Amino acid sequence: MSNPYQDGSPHEPEATQPVRGSDLSSPTALLKIVIAQGTFIAALMFYLGAMYTSTFFAYFHISLNALDLGFGEQVTQSLNLLRVEVLVAAGVIVLIVAGPWLQARARPDPSRTEVMAARLYVPVVVAGVILLALWVEIQPYGWVASLIIAVGLLMGQLRNAAGRRPEGFRRRALPIFAAAVFLFWTLTQVTQQMAHRDATAHARRVVDWTGVVVLSSGPLALPTRPKGTITREILPSGVVHRYRYTGLRLLLERNGRFHVVPLGWDVRRDPIYIIRESDAVWIGLTPGTQPQLLG
Repeated sequence: MSNPYQDGSPHEPEATQPVRGSDLSSPTALLKIVIAQGTFIAALMFYLGAMYTSTFFAYFHISLNALDLGFGEQVTQSLNLLRVEVLVAAGVIVLIVAGPWLQARARPDPSRTEVMAARLYVPVVVAGVILLALWVEIQPYGWVASLIIAVGLLMGQLRNAAGRRPEGFRRRALPIFAAAVFLFWTLTQVTQQMAHRDATAHARRVVDWTGVVVLSSGPLALPTRPKGTITREILPSGVVHRYRYTGLRLLLERNGRFHVVPLGWDVRRDPIYIIRESDAVWIGLTPGTQPQLLG
């Protein structure tokens, strides 16, 4: 009796060879994952840093393009978002996403909590949509609406009573993509809100900013006393920089350009003065008025 799988028969089973690098335990696959995740995190930090910086200085009517910040500086600005409320919200989202996956690896049957959450995802999404319709009324907490929608969509990916998850593009890929979009929108709104709040608080404490002393070889067009709040002194002749200006506070310094304001400055009506350091203008920095701690 002849072998039916002999001589290259189409029914002959082929030996399966493992794809090289597909195993997550291999160094190559792990390196690819680390590079991909690191690139995504760096891009996200750059975006959030740019959004924070843009919103913060927009409160002072300064454009982000005028700052000329590099990639590393923008990424560093994103660290301003590392606060308790943001970390708590991020922890909740991680638990929602990773908790059921870890539980599925530990036990095959879903818990009652997971099954109940999977059933309630539609009401949660509907609640988020209702809050989204009330966008104006719930400000400055409009980001709660997008966050609830994202959480609801992720709840819909949990296992049901039969231990099954949604499958297919419409029931799995599309909701996960939509949840990611709403989470990204939430991060953007939270970043803008924090930046605006920080800028508002910073504008109220002008006296605490770094002090600025300007020495100039000629008079500068600054609002000096008695009408203004800046003090101008004329030093004896023979000194290169005869004009000394005090009563200034530093808002920003970039590439030799000092954005200064006088004491008593109001962000809603008063201008910002830009002084460029040169051979004719010398600029010194002094501590601002620091709040004293009660002993």
